[in-house]
Amino acid sequence: MSGSVAERLAAVRERVAAACARAGRPVESVTLVAVSKLKPAALIREAYAAGQRDFGENYAQELRDKAAELADLEGLRWHAIGPLQTNKVKYVARVAGGFHALDRLEVAKEMSKRREGTSPLPCYVEVNVGGEDTKSGLEPGALGDFLAEARALPGLQLVGLMSLPPPTDDEARARGYFQTLRELARTHGLPGLSMGTTHDFELAIQEGATVVRVGTAIFGERA
Repeated sequence: MSGSVAERLAAVRERVAAACARAGRPVESVTLVAVSKLKPAALIREAYAAGQRDFGENYAQELRDKAAELADLEGLRWHAIGPLQTNKVKYVARVAGGFHALDRLEVAKEMSKRREGTSPLPCYVEVNVGGEDTKSGLEPGALGDFLAEARALPGLQLVGLMSLPPPTDDEARARGYFQTLRELARTHGLPGLSMGTTHDFELAIQEGATVVRVGTAIFGERA
């Protein structure tokens, strides 16, 4: 993939803006999270210098280490976007400004305890809209009971739903997954939709995404 991080970031921003225009939405209604997992801190600094402030990490310990290394970057916001084991919650609770993979009550309770005395952590509840055995996330039918319990926990702010649907080149199928998540969010009174990656973020924006998580198009392929 050619071009610098700044150039690729600018190209992604242009695509986000164009997708918002097609959907009749203000560009400010979509937050672009640059997914920097397995990428060196130097590339995050490049994106930060180009104006990017929201970054996503899949692995709790990598998030912890990068947050320490880049602590001098004022206004940088970390998003934990991967599934979390209970014993790794402490790393996310200390540094994250958003958690996009909440799908277990044990994790919610531990996060609540770790965030005690600080501002509530914005959380997106992950839903397995494709019914994949290999993916984390709640089954749609389990969402209501989970939300009822998680909403009662202090230290958490449930702001929306998140999903990573099965990859597909079938636009109608991809659109269907996003529409399912949007309708679930509407049913349960959640305004946020964290959906869409490098492969399909423009389609996700058309279907209502408020957060898109883009890595490869900004930082290049991962080893």
